[in-house]
This record gives sequence, structure tokens and C-alpha cells, in this order.
Amino acid sequence: MDDTEYGVQIGENKFIRKATVLSHLKTYNLYYEGQNLQLRHREEEGELIVEGLLNIFWGLRRPIRLQMQDDHERIRPPPSSTSWHSGCNLDSQGSPNGTDGQETTQQSPPTVEVTAPDSQPENGGEMEEEEAEEDSESSAQLLRTKSDAGVLRRGQRRSPSDQRKIRRHRFSINGHFYNHKTSVFTPSFGSVTNVRINSCMRTPQVLRVLLNKFKIENSPDDFALYLVHTSGERAKLKRTDHPLVLRVMQGPCEQVCKVFLMEADLGEEVTYDVAQYIKFEMPVLQSFITKLKEEEEREVQKLRRRYTYLRCIIEKQLGCLPEGSTCM
Repeated sequence: MDDTEYGVQIGENKFIRKATVLSHLKTYNLYYEGQNLQLRHREEEGELIVEGLLNIFWGLRRPIRLQMQDDHERIRPPPSSTSWHSGCNLDSQGSPNGTDGQETTQQSPPTVEVTAPDSQPENGGEMEEEEAEEDSESSAQLLRTKSDAGVLRRGQRRSPSDQRKIRRHRFSINGHFYNHKTSVFTPSFGSVTNVRINSCMRTPQVLRVLLNKFKIENSPDDFALYLVHTSGERAKLKRTDHPLVLRVMQGPCEQVCKVFLMEADLGEEVTYDVAQYIKFEMPVLQSFITKLKEEEEREVQKLRRRYTYLRCIIEKQLGCLPEGSTCM
């Protein structure tokens, strides 16, 4: 049977039978029944594709840097309102000829009078407080103005719905949104997030999706994904591995195995043999070392006695040979 045709790829030249993956997927979805962590699957041209949310735990030791500004975060006003907010002369918006300046001056004020009432609420006091909060949050995106009126007009153009739309472009990390003072910070170790991926995506693609979700400036090459078991075993996912399928094959229970995001240069792999001794206390580990040294010494003495015996036999045989004879 050709694995590339009937199997599901989990790494470079590594495939698992489709029936095995479907069996584990069924157990996985039963464990998360009624939750949004259930996975869907479909087949395209005979290839099994699994998709859904993957939980990833933060395991960083160094701080990360959030982007200074989201895409689409700045709301640009129309050209006519820009000149009004900037305190510029309205005559400059007309044609280069001086005769057209009066016509422009007569047409611009009605545009402002029509838009201004739509953005003013009935309760003026509450609106002033909301504007003060919005101005404090969006001061980094506002252009420099020449009058207080210009700043007030620009603050009114950003409605609460626009603020919610901007927030949707940037997810929070445990409630932490971008802030100039805290744009560089370290996520809490062991806190969890999730990304929507599919089984065709490799490790670098999953990392890019995660970093783009939170608008993180750091390069995906700075990070790596690890499978961390409760026993202490830690395996680094290769760049050619498929994290979602590997997560399904490890089982659904995160008390047994979790996917951690760590630094590529700080994280280290821990084999199963080493992981067995990690949770022991130091006195117990010292006793293990003592016993291993004693066993090592016994093996050394055994080898020495063996080769000493062989040397004696060889010397005895050489002594029995005639003096003039030579070895062929």
C-alpha cells in the first residue's frame, strides 16, 4: 500500500494510515464534545484534511514586541475634513487660480454642518468623557493639529463602532492589548491561546498564523513548537512536521501532553529516559549516581580481568614457538 496515497502526512517522509487518524480523531472529538475545540475533517481528491482550533501554551522566557500599529487601524478622514481639522485655509482647497477660491469657501462649510450633528450624542457631558478616553488611546495615531477644535472634530469622527472594529484587528494576550508603555512584555508562562489551522499546515505556517493573530513583530524563526508531556518529556517539532495531526495522535487530554511555544534557541529536548528522573529530589538523584558509578567500576574491573587473562594466554603461546620461527 502506498502511504502517500492512503496515509496522512505528519512529517517529512512520515505517514500514518488514514483509518488510524480517523480513529484518534473520533476519540478527540468525543473528549471535546460540545466545545469549540472539536475538529472537522473532509477529503479532497482522496486526501484527508483536518481543520479546527489548536490550543498553544505560552512558554517564553524572553519578552516579545507588539507591532506599533495595526493594518487598517488609522481611519483617514475625507480630504475636505482634513483641511478643516488641520486649520488650513479653505481657499487652498480650490483650484490654483485665485478666482475659484470664493466658490470653494462657500461650498466647504455646508459639508461640515451636515456631518457634525450625526456624530454628536444627546448627552454632551458623557460624550466629552468618551472623547477624552478615545483621544488618550488614539493620540499616537492622530496627526498634529493647529487648534483644539481640529482635535475635537477628529475625535468625534471615531465612533464606538469604529473603536470596536479596530480592536477586532488585534487580539489580546490574556487581556493585554497593545500599549506604548507595555508593547514589550512576556506572556504568562503556561497561559493558553488557540489558532485555527488545518492538517496541511507545517510548523512555520502555524507560527506565522499565531504571530499575525497578536500582531507580534518578532520573526517566526525565533520560535519553535514543542510537545511537552506530563512526565517531563519534551520533543521539538521539526519545520516539516504537521502540528495538528501530531496533536490528534497524542490524544485530546492536555493533562498528558501540551503544545508549547518556546524560543528556538532556549528550548531543549528531553528524552523519555531522562524525563523519568527529572521529578526526583536531589538526594534520590545522588543515590542513583552513586549506584551507577559503582556499577561502572564493576564493569571496568570485569573488562580488565578479561583482557589480562587473554594477554597471559597470548604470551604463553608466543613462548612455546621456536626462536627462529616467524608468524605468517
